[in-house]
Amino acid sequence: MEKTLRIKQSFLLLINDVLFILLVAEEQNLASLLVHCAELRNGIQQIQCIKQIMPLVKQMDQSSAGDPMVKACLDVLGETYFSLGAKNPLKKVLASSLNGLPGHLMVPAVQSFVGCLWEELKATDVYLYRKVLDNLASCMEDFSLGTVTSNVPLVKLFLQKLLLDIQEENRKNHGNRIVQTQLMHDLLIAIKVSMMLIQKLQENIQGNLWKDSESFVWQSMCSLLKSCTNFLMDATLLQTVQTTSGLAVVLFTRAMYEPVEELPSLISALLRGAVEHSGVPAWFLRSCGVLCTPQLPGSVLLFLCHGALAMLDWKNGSMGENGEKLLLDIASVLLSLSSELKEPSVATSLSRILVIWTNSALAALVSGSPDLKLKLNGSSDIIGKLLEYIYTHWDHPLDAIRHQTKLIFKNLLQIHQTTIGGSNGKSDPFFARLIKHLLSLDWHVKGKYTSLGSLVECVGTENILQLDRTIPVRILDVMSDQSLAPYASDLLETMFTNHKAHFTLSFQKGTWIDQWHNIWVSPLLVILCEGNHDQTTYIIDYYLPKLLKCNPDSLSYMIRILQASSDANLGSCSTRGALGALMACLRTARAHGHLELSNIMSSGLVSTECIKQGLVHQHSQVCIDALGLLCETHRTTEIVSLEEMQLIQFFMLYNLNNQSPSVRQQIISLLRKLFCRIQESSQVLYKLEQNKTKQELVEKTTKMPPLRILQQYKDFMSSVCARLFEVLFPGSSHPTRFCALSILESIAEIFSVPKGQAQVFQLDQEMDSARVQTLIQCFASTFEEVKILAFRLLMKLRDVALNLQGSENLDLLFQAAIDLSTSTKPYDCVTASYLLNFLVYHKGLQHICLGKRLEHNSQLDENTSVSTVEKNTLAVIKLLLVNIEEEIFQAKKSLLQAAASFPMYGRVHCINGALQQLPFNNLTLVAEWKEIVTRLILMSYSLSAVVSPVVQSSSPEGLIPMDSDPESADRLQMILHEIQPQDTNDYFMQAKILKEHYFFLLRSLEASGAKYKQACDVTAQMVLVCCWRSMKEVSLLLGTLCKLLPSQTTSEPSEGLITVEQVKNIGDYFKHHLLQSRHRGAFELAYAGFVQLTEMLSRCNSESLHKMPERWLSCVLEEIKSCDPSSTLCATRRSAGIPFYIQALLASEPKKGKTNLLKMAMKELISLAAPLNESLSVIPQVHALNILRALYRDTRLGENIMPYVADGIKASILGFMSPVWAVRNSSTLLFSALITRIFGVKREKDENSKKNRMTGREFFSRFPSLYPFLLKQLEVVTSTETEELKIHPSLFLLLLILGRLYPSPMDGSHSALSIAPFVPFIIRCGHSPVFRCREMLGRALVPFLVATEVPHTALALLRGLPDSAAPGMRQNAVHGTLLQVFHLLQSYLESNQFVSLDFQQGLCDIITCVGTKLWLAKRLNPCLVTRAAYLDVLVMLSTHLEKFQKQGMQFLDFWEEMKRVISDSELVSGIPYSPAVPGLVQYLQSITRLVISVLSVTAGPDLQSCASAAAEDTARPSLSVAHLLRCEFHEVRLLALEAILLGLRQRNSKQIAEGRGGALCLPTDLEDTLLRMALKETNPQCFCKVRGCLFIDILYQSPLGRPWFNVMVRGAAYFSHVLCLQIPEEVLKKWVQLIMYFCEDEQETEMLLAAAEVLKSITSLLLSCEKLILGLSDTLGLWKCVILLLQNEDLVVRDAAAEVIQVAQSEKKSNQGTEFAFRIVNAPMALDLAFGIVCELLQRWGEIHAGVPVLLEWLLGDTDLQRDGDTSLHDIEEDDSLFDKGEVNFWAEKLTHVRQLSKHLLHLVSVTHLTLPDHGELNHLSGIALDQAQRIEHLLGALPPVPEFSRTPEFTRLAIQKERISVCLKILNLLKPDDTYKNENLEK
Repeated sequence: MEKTLRIKQSFLLLINDVLFILLVAEEQNLASLLVHCAELRNGIQQIQCIKQIMPLVKQMDQSSAGDPMVKACLDVLGETYFSLGAKNPLKKVLASSLNGLPGHLMVPAVQSFVGCLWEELKATDVYLYRKVLDNLASCMEDFSLGTVTSNVPLVKLFLQKLLLDIQEENRKNHGNRIVQTQLMHDLLIAIKVSMMLIQKLQENIQGNLWKDSESFVWQSMCSLLKSCTNFLMDATLLQTVQTTSGLAVVLFTRAMYEPVEELPSLISALLRGAVEHSGVPAWFLRSCGVLCTPQLPGSVLLFLCHGALAMLDWKNGSMGENGEKLLLDIASVLLSLSSELKEPSVATSLSRILVIWTNSALAALVSGSPDLKLKLNGSSDIIGKLLEYIYTHWDHPLDAIRHQTKLIFKNLLQIHQTTIGGSNGKSDPFFARLIKHLLSLDWHVKGKYTSLGSLVECVGTENILQLDRTIPVRILDVMSDQSLAPYASDLLETMFTNHKAHFTLSFQKGTWIDQWHNIWVSPLLVILCEGNHDQTTYIIDYYLPKLLKCNPDSLSYMIRILQASSDANLGSCSTRGALGALMACLRTARAHGHLELSNIMSSGLVSTECIKQGLVHQHSQVCIDALGLLCETHRTTEIVSLEEMQLIQFFMLYNLNNQSPSVRQQIISLLRKLFCRIQESSQVLYKLEQNKTKQELVEKTTKMPPLRILQQYKDFMSSVCARLFEVLFPGSSHPTRFCALSILESIAEIFSVPKGQAQVFQLDQEMDSARVQTLIQCFASTFEEVKILAFRLLMKLRDVALNLQGSENLDLLFQAAIDLSTSTKPYDCVTASYLLNFLVYHKGLQHICLGKRLEHNSQLDENTSVSTVEKNTLAVIKLLLVNIEEEIFQAKKSLLQAAASFPMYGRVHCINGALQQLPFNNLTLVAEWKEIVTRLILMSYSLSAVVSPVVQSSSPEGLIPMDSDPESADRLQMILHEIQPQDTNDYFMQAKILKEHYFFLLRSLEASGAKYKQACDVTAQMVLVCCWRSMKEVSLLLGTLCKLLPSQTTSEPSEGLITVEQVKNIGDYFKHHLLQSRHRGAFELAYAGFVQLTEMLSRCNSESLHKMPERWLSCVLEEIKSCDPSSTLCATRRSAGIPFYIQALLASEPKKGKTNLLKMAMKELISLAAPLNESLSVIPQVHALNILRALYRDTRLGENIMPYVADGIKASILGFMSPVWAVRNSSTLLFSALITRIFGVKREKDENSKKNRMTGREFFSRFPSLYPFLLKQLEVVTSTETEELKIHPSLFLLLLILGRLYPSPMDGSHSALSIAPFVPFIIRCGHSPVFRCREMLGRALVPFLVATEVPHTALALLRGLPDSAAPGMRQNAVHGTLLQVFHLLQSYLESNQFVSLDFQQGLCDIITCVGTKLWLAKRLNPCLVTRAAYLDVLVMLSTHLEKFQKQGMQFLDFWEEMKRVISDSELVSGIPYSPAVPGLVQYLQSITRLVISVLSVTAGPDLQSCASAAAEDTARPSLSVAHLLRCEFHEVRLLALEAILLGLRQRNSKQIAEGRGGALCLPTDLEDTLLRMALKETNPQCFCKVRGCLFIDILYQSPLGRPWFNVMVRGAAYFSHVLCLQIPEEVLKKWVQLIMYFCEDEQETEMLLAAAEVLKSITSLLLSCEKLILGLSDTLGLWKCVILLLQNEDLVVRDAAAEVIQVAQSEKKSNQGTEFAFRIVNAPMALDLAFGIVCELLQRWGEIHAGVPVLLEWLLGDTDLQRDGDTSLHDIEEDDSLFDKGEVNFWAEKLTHVRQLSKHLLHLVSVTHLTLPDHGELNHLSGIALDQAQRIEHLLGALPPVPEFSRTPEFTRLAIQKERISVCLKILNLLKPDDTYKNENLEK
């Protein structure tokens, strides 16, 4: 809102006149009010003043109408009105007031406004037209007065002149996008004002004026119409201008055309291009003659259609038959345009106009003729084409088009309902056909859901469920895909809401709810308990809230069902179980206000223990749901109960160290909600404390006074903060630090309120120096997000944090930051940057730190107006700049020395970081900053010159040989000669051996006493990292300078900190380095800086700067085209930085404009990528392909790049056929990017998944030019592939596209882009000599055939196979055909159509035909590959025939043939081939599968029950399972073992009894066979399967007396079942050692999981048994294994180890009866429980005296004490590797382990009152601990100042060990008798 009135000089004169007149008339009140209003600066006060003035004006009587005072008053109000902006509220107030003037004042008011308007219309400056237009629009919108005022001929003249002037100005400013955009918006407003004027004046103009062609009004109208027509035809204008012009053309024509009844015919003729000039008025031809051509541009037709639909009256049949014909013509034109207009913005407009058409059709049908209803019926041609449009666009990538398509479909259904009148829609054939087609679609089609939802509203849910009762379950199954979940949940909501309404109307209340629950709630609960993580998450997020909103009473049903099974089904790490489902339902219900937590807890529905179990559940999402139950409420002011706070504290003990980023974010978000609730409810409580009446009400509900609740809040928040600071200990993991710091930041934000307001908690009051130091130490983390969080938190607490910093500590921190800025470790300079950014806020930084390092400027101290941050930042940057300038000077002498001792990128990074937090719009020291900016730019150029030769060399990664090989030095000399670096060092002038050089360098440095005395080994990695990171930081710095500093575009040098010339130089710098750099790191980061520059240029109003991107783009495209031999553009490395350079130029272009740069670049690049002529050089083509790839991958270009996708596909396919490898390689990369751009990022591993596919209709409608191209290419391929050895290169690419297309059941006769013509070519291509192509073609054929065509096609392919072997038979053709048959039959047999008679007949025909070609599966066929393929067909048939046998279909002849095939195989007679024979393994696997399949089927009850014994014997194959297990080929054995494993599982789960399929007939001696295999098997996979079979067999059968030793060692999972044998003690110890070896961190994950499984299986018998079996040492050794596994970095291993605790806790619960025990817990909780269980077991076994020392050894750790003692200071200072991040395990926290163990040990000691006098082992431990304590203190003292930054890994390790020793000594002292303890103290 404007704050002041912009009053012209004439306005001031008017006020003076008014004052004089009023003073003479003694009207002091009105005069003072007018003056007061003019002087006011506040808009609200001005409004109030006007409201006081207007009643005084209205009180004047009729005689005063001609009074000069009244006229002057109205003139002032008029001037005020026209001087205000369009959005100023005062303008509306004035309009409202003037509308209320009495009649006798209206005439002078109009005269005043006319006078003001005349002044406004005199404007001649094009850029001031907008204000006049806004005033005109306001006059016509605000009040009736404007209607009269606007009736001035001058307005029309002004509008005519304005339209022409803007058009001319636009031409003059061609290329200046900012000015042109402003002009376009002015033009748009002008056209809208013209339309408004015509609409307002139309009824006021006499009819004869329109007929008189000489009248001024008529001529003005013609002129305006002509201008709007020109705008409509001008494609260079913005689309919104063209659209509005289309509206204006129809509006003006409607106002002028007579007779009006013929207007629809005229518009219809325009659209059809059939205008007869003789039948059109002359004025129309003069004004709109360009529209009367036979062929108008598509966009013009589109906008004319829009104008006709929007500006004509379609209601009440006012336009008659001509109107109905126009309506149908518009539909035809729009639908034809939909296949032509593919530009995203135009396509979006078309979909929106189609929605308008459907609305217009609905309006016209109300009173339309029967003929119209017939032509808009569901079976009509127009509706059919409209459905085609819907099916094509319902999955469009643009949200707007998808939404409009949904509306079109919804309106289409209403149109059909209107045409059928009162008929029953439920039985309508059109609706029935639609439902059938939609249900036959795959569920991954998004449009299916919205369409079904619309149909549900028409026909009802019950009618759809009658067709398929499984629909709700199938939709829920789809919800594991997040992209489909919103659509699926919307459909489900529509269905169950409609279903409930149907039940409510049809049945009595309460009788239908169980049925409704069974359909909609029960499937939900099953999935919540057992579904996968994604599916359950999306169902809870999208579906569950809608279900509860529809029927809140369902919650009690859910709770009842889940509570009944929660104890038995606790869930696991992969499933939520009933407990997790219960937590999810309760959380959702509470968050949406359907329940109160206190009510369900007090009623006993949910216990505190149940929520506790949920808070530490092994499934992380169950923990989150339990936390959400506590934190999320419908009311944000609901009081947090003490019980909730205790549960939150419990949660924070075990859930902060979570490796999943999403889980961490959810924890932080939920706790933030809780803190907000505490904050808001505390404010309510403070208010209630002052209100005694309400206070009593609160006490009744909470049973507690408000002050006590507030104290609980404060105590809770203090304990939370204490816990969060406690976990920021040395060695804490990144997840823990991230969570703790994020939560602390939320607390600091939420509890920071304005002063004077009561606050329940303040974080700064909890801070002390130790906690501040803890936060500062977080800067040393190797994870930058931890540094960011710590910095942000310190900034929120900076007053407290800085006050707690002493001068000595401040100086140490500053020195550490300066030192870290030159560290060779890249992450150290990031630490330095954050340290400096924190320290610059300290007021004493200049005096304490900078004074002794930098020349002091006393004037800055005297200038009190300069902020502390600005002064300190300026000084820090100066210091860094001085240092880096000196280091650059040194680097010019020796880049090697710089890389090893002072890599310069750290300094630049710190400068960049300091600049980022400066308020550049509010600087005081402008002159100093201007000097600094200039120095920074020059420094950047200088540094770049030093390091750029390395990153621009042809081999930047190999500049320095890594060994002493003289040949490497020679190769280096060639590279050095190429790059000629700025380096005077002897090494770079003449390549030498490294070792000699280092010795020489060290001697020279020592002799010279140089500043950089440390000599480090220089590696190639160091030099390269130094160079490319320096380039990176320079680029980011220059980008920052361009982005943050205001560009100086005026002649005054003082107005900006950076000049236009400097910006141009920076642009040239970026251009040079992006086009020259070879190292990816260098040009990628240069790109980041260049993007900042180009974005600034696109917004700059300086024409010279604004046009720079266009000039740069033209230059680089010309250089690419020129093929100049002297060009330095990199043709290798995917064109290096060239694509990045062009990307930055194009991405910065405004997206809403015409994107002229993109169009120009794409036109040039596509012509280069697919050249018509074979040029001599292919380098331009390679560049073009690489650049196109980058542009298609750039998401910022969005849908603007889609019109060029088809040309990109053509270029990539044609380029793949190039004889030049570089072109083929770039074409492949481009093709890959295009496939991702078209079909989306691959979301599943399965290549055949339909999630990344689309229908042929959708694909070819979006890219119509590809239809003939691909068809022609496929035709070329098939003509080429007729010869055996000739391979067409583009076939594979064609298959990658065609394999992602599939036919839609919605394909109708209206589509001209059917994919059926591709089928014959695909079948012929199946004979390709390339194996991979044949495989792809086998799959590619399936989606091209509708299900009903599959059996005929498969039969035809089978009949085409040869009947016998012939000399000229092509095995490739046979193999390709068999693969196609296999995949066709597979899709056919897996379909749901096997119940039909046609299906059964087709299957019989196929089996008969298969039987005639069986020679292909026997030895008569010499090719093992085709034999295997035919066997795969037989296996697939035999597998699926079982379900047909159950329906009475018998195939005994088929089984007999299978037996013959098996008997004829090499598995029976012996394998005569060597393993190297092609296809042998494939053949053996196929014949084995056939044997297993036949064995399974013939063993099934169906064959046995319906066939004779003779038939059964006939069908049984001659091979047994045992025979397969003895085969020498492990592939055969592996398949047999997998079948046995499946059979055992089925047998034990009683699946056979339930009729779920035939299991393999297992031999009686199976166990002996498996045990023998376990001893001899050498293949790891087979051995794993053997072990699995034995484990299942023994687990369920438990036989005794088997051979045990070797099996026990190699398959220890079933050891517990043979333990009752008398096993020698040494064997047991060996076994324990083996388990301990398997649990070491270095082992493979599979080995660790196997060890966890073993430990779980022996928990009951050995680990938590009542009596010791293995002995204390071995048992505790196994428990230590469990603890090690619980701290493994791999979550899978931790979860497996947590199951050991689950077993132990379950036994504890069963032994202790009803007492609560945690069972299914996460790893942190399991670790805590494990220590507690061990301590309990020691008590139970009576082994406390022997066990406690062992636990103390665990506490002390397994560190190498001797190594610690002998570590010298030199060893400590030894540098780590360049990117070393410390410990390998990023999850385990040693101090967490120490604190948990010590907690349980202390508890054990206190409970048992344990003392151990004269215990030798304890004395030994005590001595070791004391010795270690002294050594740790010595080592800590030897570290340099601020070791947490300078020597982080060593400091962390020593700090951890120090705490371990301290805790251990504490417990040891407690274990000593009192007298011993006192004596020792006396000795000390």
